[in-house]
Amino acid sequence: MSDAPRWRVVGRGPSGGVVVVDLAADGSEVSRTAADDAGLTELARTASASLRWVWNDTRRWYRMLLGGGVRLMRAHDLRLCHAILRTSAWVDAPALGAARGWDAAAPEVEPGPQALFDLETLAPTLPDGIDEVLAEFARHRAAVDASSHAARLTLLLAAESAGALLAEELHAAGLPWSREVHTRILEDTLGTRPLAGGVPSRIADAGARVRAALGDERASLDSQPKLLRALHRAGVPATSTNRWELAEYDHPVIAPLLEYKKLTRLASANGWAWLEEWAGDGRFRPVYVPGGVVTGRWASSGGGALQLPRQLRPAVRADPGWTLVVADVAQLEPRVLAAMAGDLALADAARGTDLYAGMVGGGVVATRPEAKVAMLGAMYGATTGDSGRLVPALRRAYPRAMALVDEAAAVGEDGGVVTTWLGRSSPPPGSWWTSVQQEASGADASAAEETRARRSARDRGRFTRNFVVQGSAAEWALAWLAELRTRLAALPTAAVPAVASGAVFAERAHLAFFLHDEIIVHTPVALADAVADAVREAATAATTLLFGTFPLDFPLDLRIREDAAKD
Repeated sequence: MSDAPRWRVVGRGPSGGVVVVDLAADGSEVSRTAADDAGLTELARTASASLRWVWNDTRRWYRMLLGGGVRLMRAHDLRLCHAILRTSAWVDAPALGAARGWDAAAPEVEPGPQALFDLETLAPTLPDGIDEVLAEFARHRAAVDASSHAARLTLLLAAESAGALLAEELHAAGLPWSREVHTRILEDTLGTRPLAGGVPSRIADAGARVRAALGDERASLDSQPKLLRALHRAGVPATSTNRWELAEYDHPVIAPLLEYKKLTRLASANGWAWLEEWAGDGRFRPVYVPGGVVTGRWASSGGGALQLPRQLRPAVRADPGWTLVVADVAQLEPRVLAAMAGDLALADAARGTDLYAGMVGGGVVATRPEAKVAMLGAMYGATTGDSGRLVPALRRAYPRAMALVDEAAAVGEDGGVVTTWLGRSSPPPGSWWTSVQQEASGADASAAEETRARRSARDRGRFTRNFVVQGSAAEWALAWLAELRTRLAALPTAAVPAVASGAVFAERAHLAFFLHDEIIVHTPVALADAVADAVREAATAATTLLFGTFPLDFPLDLRIREDAAKD
C-alpha cells in the first residue's frame, strides 16, 4: 500500500506551536512536522492540491492561510462534521457521544418553526491539541465506515467542509460594492444624510404624518408597546405592528406608518453606518456561518448577507473589466422533494419549465399563484386558508412526494427524528416538549393540557416535515457550490486584476455571494461565458451526484450583467 499522504492534520503541540501530521490512506502516520503560523502557510503554499486538510475549525486556520495568499481545495472540518455525525440517525458511534469537547458546534435547541431559520452557532472553544485532533478524526472515519449509508455521509461531510472553505473565501474576496450607488439610493429614498444623532428628512416627514393621523404629536413610533397603545387610542385594534396585520385596517395612519417602518428599517439595517462598517473598502464582506441553521442552511453573524434588500442590489457592481454572473435555482425545494420521493409526476411538471406553470399545465391547480401556495403549504404543513384547500389536489397528483412529507410530519408528531437525503438528522424533541406530552397522557390530564400537547405535536410535525426538504435542498446547494468552486479554479487568470478582491482572488473568477439558492460570481468580462457554462454544468453535476439518473432538472435563472439588480 502506498504511503503517500492523503490527509494533512493540523493541531497544536504541547508548547503551543503548530504540528502538522500527514496520514496515508489507511490512517497511518507518514510524517510529523513542527512549525509556526508562517511555516504552516508555507507548507500550504507548496502542498499538493489533492491533500485534504483536517483541523478543528476552518474559521480558525483557513482565514490565516488566505491572509497569507494561500488557497486550499479540500478540507475536513472536525467541528462541522462532528455536529453531523453526533446526531445522525445513520451513525451508531458511542465514542463520538463521549467526546463532549467537540459538541460546542451543536447546541441543544427546542426544535420549532423558528429553529429552521434563526439558529446560529456561536464561536466555540474546541480542542486543538494535535493528539485530540487526530483522535477525533479517527472517530469520524470509524463512524462513517460503520454507518448504514457510508457513501452519502462521506459526500455530506465533504460538501459541508467545502462550504466552510468557501465561507471564508467569500469573506476574503468580498462582494463588489459601489459606495456611490449605495449613497445615491439612500439619498433618493431617505433624504440627505443627517448630522450625527439626526433623522433623515423623509423619515422625519413620515413620522410627522403618522403622529398627525394619530392625533398625538408626542407618540413614540419606535417602541412597539407605546405605538400599539397609540394605535388603540386612534381606533386601530392591532395586536402587533407587523405590516401584514396593519395592512388589514382602513385608517389614515396605516399608509404613513408602513412607509415610516420601511424607511427606518433601511436606515437602521443598511444605512450610512452599515455602509461605513461593512463596505468601506468597496467590498461587502459578510461573516457566514456554515451549518448555522439546524437544517444545514447557512446563517450569518454579521452584515446581514441573508437579508440583502432588493432596493440595494444595484449597489452590487463589478469592477472595471469585470462583470457578474448571477444565477438562482427555480423552485429548488419542490424539485428536491420530487427527487427524494422518486415522484415522476412531480418531476414531469418541473422538467424544462417553471414548476408552478407545469402544475397548472397538468390541471392540478388553476393558476400559478395557487400552485405556489399549495406547494408551500405541502412543505410547511399549512392546514387552513388557501393552502389547506389546495393541498388535497397535490395528494392526488403527486402521491409519492406528499407521502414523504406526510410521513416526516407523522414521525415528528410522535417525537421521532427525521433525516435528510445525505444524512443530517433533526434534533430530538426537547425536555419541554416531552413534558407537555407526558402531562397530556395522564389519566387526570385537563382539556387545556391535551390541547397544548396536540398543538406542540403538530408544531413539531411541521418542523420535521420541512426539515427533510429544506435540509436536502441545502445539501444540493452545497454540492453545487463545491462543484462550481472547483470549476472556477481551473479557468485562466484575468488580464486586469480586481485588486480589492485580495491576493488570492484578484486575478481569478470567484464566487462572491451565496444565499440559499442564489450565487453571484465576479469574473473578468472575457471569461463570463465560460463562467456561465461552469455554473450550469455544476448544477447538473450536483444533481447527478445526489440523485443519480433520476430524470429531473434544476433550471437556472442566469444573468450576465454589470450589477446584481433584479428587474
